[in-house]
Amino acid sequence: MAAQVLARAVTRLLEGVCTLLWGFPPRLIAPAVSQLGPRSALSWFLGNMPRYERTLATFGPIRTHLLCVAISLVNGCQYCTHGHARALELAYLREHERLFPLDELDFARLCGLGPAAIRHDLVHATRRAGLPDEVRYLERTLTLVGAVRPGATDEDDLRIIHLVRMFGVLNSVGIRHRPAPDEAHSPLNRDHLLKRRYSALRAR
Repeated sequence: MAAQVLARAVTRLLEGVCTLLWGFPPRLIAPAVSQLGPRSALSWFLGNMPRYERTLATFGPIRTHLLCVAISLVNGCQYCTHGHARALELAYLREHERLFPLDELDFARLCGLGPAAIRHDLVHATRRAGLPDEVRYLERTLTLVGAVRPGATDEDDLRIIHLVRMFGVLNSVGIRHRPAPDEAHSPLNRDHLLKRRYSALRAR
């Protein structure tokens, strides 16, 4: 009984934090607490989310969400792919005033394909999006996802390795429990004008 009470309390706490950040409680939180255990889940989120937020501030939302999508695609997690693809598309629209070359259906189609096919399509889309500087980060991330013992060469590598490890855990929860996709995993999800503009452009 006490364990159930603790699990509910941790779930509400983590959902509340995400709601403040993103405007909604992610459907992955309750399965993560169930899979990791409430104490371990709380410790894991406290240990990983601040570092993720620092990477987001350093890399910016387009690069960060592009790398999160790449990792989630290779790992085969539809849930995380969707949430970060939506975040990527909103960030790209805000910065470049046009749509990213891939939409939700394109990302869903890529999920579960082999790493070579994912690499080809993501790199091609990133170049089409006019983001040539992001290609080397994308290539490096896709290399590190498959590395048994990834070695860091600089601070950027350390950030990427952390994303790979962090999303290894999140993806495992998403794959095991298969929560329904929800909204963009980004503070941009709170920008309702941007979201309406995105939806209108996609509907054309």
